Amino acid sequence: MITGELKNKIDSLWEIFWTGGLTNPLDVIEQITYLMFIRDLDDSDNLRARESAMLDLPYTSIFSGEVDIGGRLVDGNQLKWSVFRDFPASKMYAAVQELVFPFIKNLHGDKESAYSKYMADAIFKLPTPLMLDKVVTSLDAIYEQMALPGSADVRGDVYEYLLSKIATAGVNGQFRTPRHIIRMMVELMDPGADEIICDPACGTSGFLVAAGEYLKERRREEIFFNRQKKDHYMNGMFHGFDMDRTMLRIGAMNMMTHGIDNPVIEYRDSLSDQNPDKDKYSLILANPPFKGSLDADIVSADLLKTCKTKKTELLFLALFLRMLRVGGRCACIVPDGVLFGSSTAHKAIRKALIEENRLEAIISMPSGVFKPYAGVSTGIVIFTKTGHGGTDKVWFYDMQADGFSLDDKRSPVQENDIPDIIARFKNLSAEQDRERTEKSFLVPKDEIVANDYDLSINKYKKTEYKPVDYPPTSEIMAELRRLEAEIKTAMDELEGMLD
Repeated sequence: MITGELKNKIDSLWEIFWTGGLTNPLDVIEQITYLMFIRDLDDSDNLRARESAMLDLPYTSIFSGEVDIGGRLVDGNQLKWSVFRDFPASKMYAAVQELVFPFIKNLHGDKESAYSKYMADAIFKLPTPLMLDKVVTSLDAIYEQMALPGSADVRGDVYEYLLSKIATAGVNGQFRTPRHIIRMMVELMDPGADEIICDPACGTSGFLVAAGEYLKERRREEIFFNRQKKDHYMNGMFHGFDMDRTMLRIGAMNMMTHGIDNPVIEYRDSLSDQNPDKDKYSLILANPPFKGSLDADIVSADLLKTCKTKKTELLFLALFLRMLRVGGRCACIVPDGVLFGSSTAHKAIRKALIEENRLEAIISMPSGVFKPYAGVSTGIVIFTKTGHGGTDKVWFYDMQADGFSLDDKRSPVQENDIPDIIARFKNLSAEQDRERTEKSFLVPKDEIVANDYDLSINKYKKTEYKPVDYPPTSEIMAELRRLEAEIKTAMDELEGMLD
């Protein structure tokens, strides 16, 4: 979450674009993304070189030797942010426009790769050397701020804050899922080295990046010391779809910057017949858009068989069930209405999750989690596709705090249920005897069925009322009389002072 000094620096960066004549928010985001990507290439290249040296593995820098830019051989060193940022403004502008930008557009050799596909029509739009010089200086200041201890991922935070400036962000569902919520969901699912992971509404690829980072931390030796598994990680593990080419471009660059060379990031309306995927993925992580209703004519017919509705939040759940292979798992964010809605379609999708698959957990989140971009109450649904049932008991957790205040400021606070959620979910055997008055508890399937498949935590949670002993009325009245006398005395003294 962006606060204080960092927020001011990003506002100043935005103002540089605005006063320089670039006023379309998506253009601004794209240009900032390109420049951040160029800067990150320098950092990530240095990091990968150090990691390879530590692991005694060969590594050739993308900046080493001479680089061919449109038939012109140039010193690769000139393409590094840390070098060209010190050039005079006019020389820097010429280097970025004529050398660096063509270099990043053609960075990936495979013309069919996600990166090449979405960078092909990228345009460098900064109009003047002076503006580029100001932007480069401003970005360096932002990175310095983010390098301070305790700071979060600059890229994700900048996207989140910049997207809040787009008038249509809330309508299109293009606000970013908070990074700590994404990380919690990834930890709950604990992906393995052989997963095929998908986010059918990927946006800037936040879930895919977080899953990749988690695997680097927890499965480093298993993946990177095995040629086949490393190849799978780089080329076949991560799949993301979206209908916004700007988001796809940002997502592809985000993945590549995080060391994933060739993710499958595609332009696709996941809910339509454009999406043929069935029984394919082992893990789906998603926060699909909740933008109301769709035209039924564009929705894939087999999704309507599972859930006859125009509501996107229900259709995406039906889609996840179709896209997962048997044994595949899903953790997704849904608006609260999905959990207790009384329409035929609402009940049908909940019944499918419980009767035909294994519903494992419902985590109720406070409504402030997505502020300041949206105030909707949401929950996380976790399930495994079995095709033949398997739900025994469903684990409910009532999250009341996520480490940030639940107002528009979202300032850091001490209260945070996330570590407790992860610990309890990974030890469900210890949850068997928890009372319904606690933050988490298990509910038998039969009870949920009897309640018409209602998955609202309030249906099952018991509130513990503690009796409060009040003093007798005579004591309260005596205290009021005493206070009245004190006030009268004070008023008399004040009046005497004014005479």
